[in-house]
Amino acid sequence: MSTYGTAADRRLDVLRAIVEDYVTTREPVGSRVLAERHRLGVSPATIRNDMAVLEEEGLIAQPHTSAGRVPTDRGYRLFVDRLAEVKPLSQPERRAITTFLDGAVDLDDVIVRASRLLAHLTQQVAVVQYPSLSRSGLRHLELVPVGPSRLLVVVITDTGRVVQRTLDLAADVDEEALGRLRVRLNAAGLGRRLPEMRTALESLPEQFVEAERPLLREISDLLVHTLGQESDERIVLAGTSNLARSGMRFEHALRPVLEALEEEVVLLGLLTEMTEDSAGVAVRIGHEMPHVGLSETSVVTAGYGADGDAVALLGSIGPTRMDYPQTIAAVRAVARYLTRIITT
Repeated sequence: MSTYGTAADRRLDVLRAIVEDYVTTREPVGSRVLAERHRLGVSPATIRNDMAVLEEEGLIAQPHTSAGRVPTDRGYRLFVDRLAEVKPLSQPERRAITTFLDGAVDLDDVIVRASRLLAHLTQQVAVVQYPSLSRSGLRHLELVPVGPSRLLVVVITDTGRVVQRTLDLAADVDEEALGRLRVRLNAAGLGRRLPEMRTALESLPEQFVEAERPLLREISDLLVHTLGQESDERIVLAGTSNLARSGMRFEHALRPVLEALEEEVVLLGLLTEMTEDSAGVAVRIGHEMPHVGLSETSVVTAGYGADGDAVALLGSIGPTRMDYPQTIAAVRAVARYLTRIITT
């Protein structure tokens, strides 16, 4: 938001100043304070008139009889939509992201580290979704005999997820047939999205002699069933205790938020609803949230994964009075580093 000389532009600058001051001080903002802290180029009287218009438009409100005003959900929304720039992360913050995430040993460690890191950077609640199987591709399929007629089937995705299933076979394992099957299954499925595996498997029986087809059929059925039934709905939360320092009133705001966060289905529904915006950074504010318990919070999310093709979301949840530019920068940065890790 910049001052271009028109009354409408000036009121946007006044709104920006109110949002910034309220985020910093947690106190309603008055015209005199705005005139003293910000170079708006007009008198306190003009600022009061601008504040009156902003209030009529439902962008700010007077919480009690004081002269100060606070942003409404609509005010925050306009502020976010008109953001001209996002605060760049400091060099120490960027270095911390690289150091912390590069030390991860596997996907579980990456997800946990990312959630803790994002919670630390924003001082809010962080939620990180595991990569979706339905959006992942096959990196490797391993078939490991664990008994005369028992097989361990291991699916490794290109996002680092590992799915293991045990299969009891109708006949003893034929090691040579199993080796041929392993090679051809990997050749047929490499790089394919997991939902496409059924099509890849349908053409395989003709490549095997009749005696080997029952084993292929058993493994194929297991793969199709597993990939069709495996839940993508896994998330990790971090930083819930940060809400206690946010200044939210316990009875009317904090308790409903904590109750909502305890219900994983609520967060999954929220992330699902925001998946359509996963190509960039998405923001939901206050009463835009789909769950009433979160109506005094905002969430900033971004997708991670291949460019333009996110495999999951991560986000930051905090009071509507959050530092939106800083939160957006942190969410975007962690998503980019997470993308780099799982795609290399």
